[in-house]
Amino acid sequence: MRTLILLALAGLGAQLVDGSLGMAYGVTSTTLLLALGTNPAAASATVHLAEIGTTLMSGAAHWRFGNVDWRVVARIGVPGAVGAFLGATVLSRLSAEVAKPVMSTILLGLGGYVLVRFTFRGLPKSRLGRPLRRRFLAPLGLVAGFLDATGGGGWGPVGTPALLASGRMEPRRVIGSIDTSEFLVAVAASLGFLFSLGSQGIDAMWVAAFLLGGLVAAPLAAWLVRLLPPRVLGSAVGGVIVVTNARTLLPGGVLHVALYALWAAALAYSVRAHLKERKAVAAEPAEKRQPVGT
Repeated sequence: MRTLILLALAGLGAQLVDGSLGMAYGVTSTTLLLALGTNPAAASATVHLAEIGTTLMSGAAHWRFGNVDWRVVARIGVPGAVGAFLGATVLSRLSAEVAKPVMSTILLGLGGYVLVRFTFRGLPKSRLGRPLRRRFLAPLGLVAGFLDATGGGGWGPVGTPALLASGRMEPRRVIGSIDTSEFLVAVAASLGFLFSLGSQGIDAMWVAAFLLGGLVAAPLAAWLVRLLPPRVLGSAVGGVIVVTNARTLLPGGVLHVALYALWAAALAYSVRAHLKERKAVAAEPAEKRQPVGT
């Protein structure tokens, strides 16, 4: 029972971050399952099965708050589903001895990307309103979907920064569109795992615990997306993913202490940068102001 409560709380926290930041439900949840000793393929399958419900709820909530661009959802979600199905098939055929370091390496890379991206660059806000082309969205969806299934997460860490970096969509619409299209990715990845694994290693109670926590958090996260500072949240989540997966891949001792110190420094930098941005916004004329982090 204690494990189920922990998983439900983890699902709630991960969905709260994912729905507010557009990433990190999968990488956070999968990292926890790997830490509990779950087989990598079963861990990714568990998370993706839970994500079918959480992404559906999250997408509906984001649509309710006007955060979704349906053209982007279609153009990135369909190729993402293809990539996710392929990724699930590949991961299911790897032995646990090979799959665990492979998944931890992918998660470490994604966590590092999130940490660096949000610590030093924050959210770009230029070039808003320009259309995103299919030739950009389709390959992005294919790669992000493949990494999402093989790494137990990656749709948000790859897709959200790429769309934000384009500067052509409001951050809240990027996050809403990525969260909504992730439903297609979750369904395709789940089908891939079920076809390859059956129900082997998948605990229905664990899926339900993740799902329950995520369903509670999804509507709240869609509302909070306009209020929370994504820069600080991104640094915090990226650091958690980095230090957790580093413990699987790297020897302990001084190196782990150095990673914790680096994470603390990055988080402090993000907080200072956010406060500086907020002060700059407050100094602007009222008609030019935008809420920080939107």
